[in-house]
Amino acid sequence: MTALDPALHDVYTQISTATITTILLKKGLRNVWLRGAKPLVDARRRRVGPAFTLRFVPAREDLATPASWSSPTSTRAAIEEMPEGVITVVDAMGVQDAGIFGDILCARMHKRGVEALVTDGVLRDLEGVEASGLPVWCDGIAAPSSVTGLTFVGWQDPIACGGVAVFPNDLIVADRDGAVVVPQALIREVADLGLEQERLEAWIMREVGHGAKLPGLYPPNEETLARYRTETGDG
Repeated sequence: MTALDPALHDVYTQISTATITTILLKKGLRNVWLRGAKPLVDARRRRVGPAFTLRFVPAREDLATPASWSSPTSTRAAIEEMPEGVITVVDAMGVQDAGIFGDILCARMHKRGVEALVTDGVLRDLEGVEASGLPVWCDGIAAPSSVTGLTFVGWQDPIACGGVAVFPNDLIVADRDGAVVVPQALIREVADLGLEQERLEAWIMREVGHGAKLPGLYPPNEETLARYRTETGDG
């Protein structure tokens, strides 16, 4: 597992998921926002970390049993492999009636230093999950356990979460707009472009506050960009 450079982590905490989707759109990547991964618990602060992936498939009665929770291939075993600082990304196929994790598993992830949990599925034990300290993005809450509708099959393989391909060590950024994936090969470039985009848009917002009209300002034309560079010392 490749740890994220602390300087890059700090940069990404300043870049919104909305900005990241725009940057990636300009590079031809349209499908990077994880559908169903809505902010549920402690989502006020932006969370950033490399993806640690888990995968469920549809339940099969001989495999999806309470006994499977003690299997070497179990969510419990996967949690013990999670390094500090990762964002756990779980492919739950969008299943709405089987909670993939509850309070105890979330508490253990938080204890291990997991940055956040992101899934297109649902959780259970909401009160305990809220108390666990683990930030969560998911598609809701359901009382039944995971084996009611899903079979866990492994971790640290490519997955599809919310209709988006996620590979281990891709970067995940999650905020109040949801969660996005930045391909590993683009992490540094998107950081540079995203930080500059945030600076530019902050300047544009100040111009809007001063009564500036939008045409030529947003998106900025060459005259506006020249003025921005002069006023911010980037020219």
